[in-house]
Amino acid sequence: MLDFRMETFLTVCQFMNFTRASEKLNITQPAVSQHIHFLEKHYNTKLFRYEGKKLKLTGAGEILRNASLTMMHDELSMLSEMQKTNATRELRFGATRTVGDVLMAGILERYLSVHPDAHIQMVVENTKELLKRLDEGAIDFALVEGFFQKSEYDYQKYSDEAYIAVCARNYQFHHTPDSIERLFQERLLIREEGSGTREVLERCLDARNLSVRDFKKVMEVGSLQTIKELTKSGCGITFLYEAAVRKELKAGTLIEIPLADFHIFHEFNFIWRRGSIYADRYREIFRNFSA
Repeated sequence: MLDFRMETFLTVCQFMNFTRASEKLNITQPAVSQHIHFLEKHYNTKLFRYEGKKLKLTGAGEILRNASLTMMHDELSMLSEMQKTNATRELRFGATRTVGDVLMAGILERYLSVHPDAHIQMVVENTKELLKRLDEGAIDFALVEGFFQKSEYDYQKYSDEAYIAVCARNYQFHHTPDSIERLFQERLLIREEGSGTREVLERCLDARNLSVRDFKKVMEVGSLQTIKELTKSGCGITFLYEAAVRKELKAGTLIEIPLADFHIFHEFNFIWRRGSIYADRYREIFRNFSA
């Protein structure tokens, strides 16, 4: 069982504020301080520091946070396993929206053909939300296309996927679309913040000292399918993984915009908390998913 002082530590990490942590835990602020002081004395190191008025983790505090999150996650998984009344395989995992919409049906069909009695709970969310659920122990692993801290998560690469700009076949451009900057007069249809699909584009633009804000019109849409339908209708252009629009490209309802300065591939990864005692199990599931 995770020590109550470690729970206090993780709550302080969540809010980076002793007062808010005490309110969340329903204990006094001096009690929160006492718990942190005990841990600092036990590990003989400072866990927090102040930068001005902002509370920050030290390097040692970051190490303890990562280890504690993994321990909490494993404890919740172990509790769930202990309370099961049969030996049925159980999968609690997440998939980002592109992965969920494009890949998971085929993956789960293959998995169920081998494990027909498996109990499966799949959450489809953006990368940011799935990482949060992993840290909280709500899911055990995730298949994501977004970026994550490789110091905090173990991972296996599932695939490399092409990332492209697309539009409707008869879309009328303001300028010849031969570079990203020549697209800035178009309406950009884009996923919400926290989406891995969006972050790939943002990082690409940032590397060129550009931004999503450079597009004259931007429309945020949380649904991959809605973005595709709007793009097919000529309401704007978008950037998506080729795998997400393969059917539309084959049917000709969408076409790739031939940008001379845009050639990107990005990984889809199978991830779990680094250092988990269930790592071998997750690797076995990954092999099943990849078969």
